Amino acid sequence: MNRRDELAAGLSEVRERIATACRDAGRDDSEVTLVVVTKFFPASDVRLLADLGVTDVGENRHPEGRDKAEACADLGLTWHYIGGLQSNKAAAVGAYADVVQSVDRAKLLPGLARAAQERGRALEVLVQVSLDPPETQDGRNGVVPTELDALAAEVNKHDALRLRGLMAVAPLGAEPADAFSRLRAIRSDFLTRHRDAGWLSAGMSGDLEEAIGAGATHVRVGTAILGSRPSIK
Repeated sequence: MNRRDELAAGLSEVRERIATACRDAGRDDSEVTLVVVTKFFPASDVRLLADLGVTDVGENRHPEGRDKAEACADLGLTWHYIGGLQSNKAAAVGAYADVVQSVDRAKLLPGLARAAQERGRALEVLVQVSLDPPETQDGRNGVVPTELDALAAEVNKHDALRLRGLMAVAPLGAEPADAFSRLRAIRSDFLTRHRDAGWLSAGMSGDLEEAIGAGATHVRVGTAILGSRPSIK
């Protein structure tokens, strides 16, 4: 099996999982965008994925994401930055990302807004919310739910940024269904005050079904499509 066939097989399986999860949740699968995460995989894989119908690609490291976006600029893809972001790299990421899903503090916003202004287009952002129990710390990013409105207000101060919704990751060792049930409630409350911010990015290779059941509009899948990440990075 060549690489294109491997990717096609992984994509087919994941798309079927998404379709099944949507049917089980009483949703249309057109409501869910598949973001294929290509961390550590080459631009040649991105080209094959685009040929197979992928439109949205996720990266969580800079400058790897920049280099791939430049190499594949002719493909018309939507690039999502999904990793933890340092404030001194925010402008550099905003120069190529179409969506930044991992906004977790106001310090990132000036750099992102400046890059969007220089590009002459709005940058779509998601606020990353932490689903970790208050008493635990596992090193993941995200703001606590009680601070979401304050950060959303900071985003809305920048004309070059467009608040589109929330992103979250299920805590390590937790039951995804329980974590995403909490996320559903957090999002419902958030939407009462931010009606235009309806995107919800949640779910990865191992828990996309639970995320879709909780209302996810975007799922971020890497391993289930591309295979195990290369050992040499």
